[in-house]
Amino acid sequence: MAEAHQARVHTVVEEMVQSLERDHIRVMQGRMFSCSADCCARSTDSMSVVHHCIERCHTPLAQAQALVTSELEKFQDRLSRCTMHCNDKAKDLFDSGAKEPAVRSLMDGCVGSCVDDHVNLIPSMTRRIKDNLDSIQQ
Repeated sequence: MAEAHQARVHTVVEEMVQSLERDHIRVMQGRMFSCSADCCARSTDSMSVVHHCIERCHTPLAQAQALVTSELEKFQDRLSRCTMHCNDKAKDLFDSGAKEPAVRSLMDGCVGSCVDDHVNLIPSMTRRIKDNLDSIQQ
C-alpha cells in the first residue's frame, strides 16, 4: 500500500511541476535564449562583455530553477518527517506487543494521512511558487 501513497504524491507533484514548467519556466527559457542571442549579436562588444551579458540573461532562469528546487525539497522534507513519525508510532506499537496486521494498519492509515495532508498543501505551494516566479526580475 505504501507504493500507492508514493505514486499518488508523485503524480500530484509531477502535475504541479509540469504546470510550472509550461506556464512559467518555458517562458523564462525563451526570454533567456532571446536575450543571449541579442548579446551574441553585438559585434562590437568584447568577448568578456558578451559573456557577462549572457550570464545576466541566465540569472532569472537560474533563480527560478533554484526556487522550485528549494520548495520541492522543503515539501519532501516535511513529508519525510511525517512518515518518520508514522514509523516511530508503528515501532512503538510493535514493541508494545501488537501483532503485525495491527501495526501495518496503523502504518498505512498514518502514511495515508500524511499523504492527504501534504497533497492538500500543493495548491498553496503552487500559488506561492508562481507568485515568486512572477516577482523574479527579467
